[in-house]
Amino acid sequence: MRPNKVKRALKAGQRSVGTWLSLGSITAARFMARTGFDWLTIDIEHSLVDWETATHMFATIADSGCVALARVPANRHDHIKRVLDNGAQGVVVPMVNSRQEAEDAVSAMLYPPYGTRSVGGSVHALNFDTNAADYFAHANEELLVVLQCEHIQSVENADAIFAVPGIDAIFVGPNDLAQSMRSKDNKPPTAQATKEAMDHILKMCKKHNVAAGVHCYGAEEANTRIAEGWQFIAIGSELKMMLNGAAAEVQKIPMATKKVEMAKY
Repeated sequence: MRPNKVKRALKAGQRSVGTWLSLGSITAARFMARTGFDWLTIDIEHSLVDWETATHMFATIADSGCVALARVPANRHDHIKRVLDNGAQGVVVPMVNSRQEAEDAVSAMLYPPYGTRSVGGSVHALNFDTNAADYFAHANEELLVVLQCEHIQSVENADAIFAVPGIDAIFVGPNDLAQSMRSKDNKPPTAQATKEAMDHILKMCKKHNVAAGVHCYGAEEANTRIAEGWQFIAIGSELKMMLNGAAAEVQKIPMATKKVEMAKY
């Protein structure tokens, strides 16, 4: 069974950098998998990607040697099982706010005796370049388990959550975390409050020997986070990169009649 290079790198204390795929394009995934990223996460939570398209995207990513991850729509056993049975090499589970939720997510990822994942599927073994019997025997060792810390409740419960056995990485969603920290009169958190939350997450990850991950807007921010000790780094998305590239070219043309306003993706 092909080793999961991202899981191995994180366990060795190394950084691992990837990006998000939200367009649902198999062709775009094929090209993105060859740009040099360690991993690509197919966002099934907030995008239009359906299960069949995701399956083909997992395959084209894995066949390139890149690691194919999926962010599931919710922390549900059936969602986690389905992406794994159809070829995901790891799962990003959103909005994990308690130890019980963390235990449920890890359990859904693993076969007995360590978890409650049922035996089934056919294409999962192909993405690890092996057969079904070998996959069933060694999947627990190679699947990447990533839980998202994207609510202040998760930050407050970080010590208990991050201590759950089987977690490879904790991944911060900065936008949702900031949204959950708004005051009752809807004011955003201060820079100091945000820093304290991020510092606490990083401290708890180090305490429990779990890789700390965060979504960054660009390479400059990513390098800053890596220097701070964050390991599992996402840079933007394929959509953001496409729009940024297009806008940069349009703005170079003097006769352009409309300035492109970039949204945050």
